[in-house]
Amino acid sequence: MNTILTLQNISKGFPGVKALSGIDLSIRRGEIHALLGENGAGKSTLMKILSGIHRPDEGEIVVDGTARDFHSYNDAIAAGIAIIFQEFSLVPYLNAVENIFLGRELRNRFGLLDKARMKTRARATFERLGIDIDLSREICQLSVAQQQFVEIGKALSLNARILILDEPTATLTPGEAGQLFAIMRELKRQDVAMIFISHHMDEIFEVCDRITVLRDGRYAGMAEVAGTNVDQLVEMMVGRTLESGFPPKPAPRPDAPLALEARDVRLRRDGPSNSFALREGEILGFAGLVGSGRSELALAVIGAHPAWHKEVRVGGAKVALRDPADALKHGIGLLPESRKVEGLITDFSIKDNISINNLGKYLLPGGLISRERELRTTTAMIAKVGIKAPGPHSRVATLSGGNQQKVVIARWLNHHCKILIFDEPTRGIDVGAKAEIYRLMRELTGQGYSIILISSELPEIVGMCDRVAVFKQGAIVTVLAAESINSSEVMRHATAGKH
Repeated sequence: MNTILTLQNISKGFPGVKALSGIDLSIRRGEIHALLGENGAGKSTLMKILSGIHRPDEGEIVVDGTARDFHSYNDAIAAGIAIIFQEFSLVPYLNAVENIFLGRELRNRFGLLDKARMKTRARATFERLGIDIDLSREICQLSVAQQQFVEIGKALSLNARILILDEPTATLTPGEAGQLFAIMRELKRQDVAMIFISHHMDEIFEVCDRITVLRDGRYAGMAEVAGTNVDQLVEMMVGRTLESGFPPKPAPRPDAPLALEARDVRLRRDGPSNSFALREGEILGFAGLVGSGRSELALAVIGAHPAWHKEVRVGGAKVALRDPADALKHGIGLLPESRKVEGLITDFSIKDNISINNLGKYLLPGGLISRERELRTTTAMIAKVGIKAPGPHSRVATLSGGNQQKVVIARWLNHHCKILIFDEPTRGIDVGAKAEIYRLMRELTGQGYSIILISSELPEIVGMCDRVAVFKQGAIVTVLAAESINSSEVMRHATAGKH
């Protein structure tokens, strides 16, 4: 297997930050090469340099033995390099064929669009991938997995020989991820090289050949998948061994006061009735397959999703939660699944994101805001949750995923929320940051906070939760506790439970 791509001594700095220092990387033809590292390790910056979005301060990119100087994404495409971002670059109201040929449409000798020839070429591309997509349907009508396959087809139609896949399974079901891996293996047989970025170790060991690890913007090592293990990779990533991914669980407290009760919650008149209780100092898991109704129920309880009927009690008192603002008044905060879209204003500073929902506490006589008091309070919150940043005025967009989650947590603690709903809190976060989030959750419950943890990751549910409500088809089919909380029991009820 000969080398198709070499990066030599790549360095890149931004104002106040050295993002990359002397990175070396080599990719073989027909290889699936994992790029691994904590959030903030430099993976995205390196891939943006490789795809022409950023230019390196130092170093050289060599493709097929020829040094390249990319000034734009089009330069990278011309060299046969394409990147599939987590956020797709497709036009939702055009179909797959129109998206693939957007900006480079084929025309007949009269100058008119040659739709038949474009459709034929698009179909040939998808046949090469071994997948079947309705070419006449608009992109917005396709599943997330199918949209991703269109992105890959678009890259191949541009004669890409090196594909960069950035967290491609983040929003896919296990079945869809398996289909993606089958496509990747087929492309491998066709000598297409792939750089695969993922935080899921099991995926890397399933589909990759070699792994390059970055740490703090530097090259930390390279390993053959067949000759390494998870513990070795984690130590390369974080520079230390992680004693355990999950902190120890405290002894059960069945006599702890009830923090939140939800009774007879029905999203529709003819829908299932659900009830659950959350105790002080407890982590209650919401587990189930994707689409089982976990998030919808939690959002309905706090008024962020329509409910036909519900009865909610906070601290034993019946409350009316018509919208999230009512929930906030009663001390309930939400870390939404999509932190960048629904949880944060990424162009704002850490300080502004923490205080934005609670500016009233900084008011001075006359209606002015005490910026000194705001800064003092938010700085204390940054320290409390362990946000790693140059300072409170740093833009949230510059933070890693784990630190962005901590900003949302700090906001609700600043608002004196004692009940926190964490919806997929570690999605897209590396193993080191996950351990920090888990430790913070346990610290909070030790201080009397109560947490509902909604997660699709079974190890997270099993390792973190004191009790687990298992969902199937919109209904809680059982609540597991103590030794009953294990992967097989959760999946048995999630797939075969009756309601």
